[in-house]
Amino acid sequence: MNEALLVIDVQNEYFTGKLPVTYPPGSFENIQRAMDAAGDPHIPVIVIQHANPADAPAFAKGTHGWELHDAIKARPHDLLVEKTLPGSFTGTGLGAWLEKHRITVLTIAGYMTQMCCDTTARQAFHCGYRVTFLSDATGTLAIANSAGSVSDSELHRAILVTQQMRFSTVMTTAEWIRNRTIAS
Repeated sequence: MNEALLVIDVQNEYFTGKLPVTYPPGSFENIQRAMDAAGDPHIPVIVIQHANPADAPAFAKGTHGWELHDAIKARPHDLLVEKTLPGSFTGTGLGAWLEKHRITVLTIAGYMTQMCCDTTARQAFHCGYRVTFLSDATGTLAIANSAGSVSDSELHRAILVTQQMRFSTVMTTAEWIRNRTIAS
């Protein structure tokens, strides 16, 4: 089994920008724990960064909001992937890199649960990967638009339940780390 950890869009926009992640508490710390745990035994860490055009209201390439959070930049990673759509496979070299390194299992951490994490997990499943979705190392915020509104906790829970139905094995960061220790 060859596994990689995908750390999706842990960028300043979600901390100091227009889209502050609010749920679950501790998700950022758990993302860091997962990255640190990937070092022993070595599990490749792939950091994914979303980029929008320079005139976009969020994630505009080159802005502070677009930059990776300093704690993510400070941690080792094996690959940095820039994407422009919610799915980390779309228009990127991620699939080719995973194939070259014979990766068969992907673990998902990052932001936002219902958007880029969910889309990437579904893409990975469709491509034949086994997927683990870290329930407390992914996160979101409350959403309201013309279709209605949903709280951060309801939205997060709905995605986790859906992921577990078909696409991923949903587990906590502590469970994932414990599984790494048992496997090594």
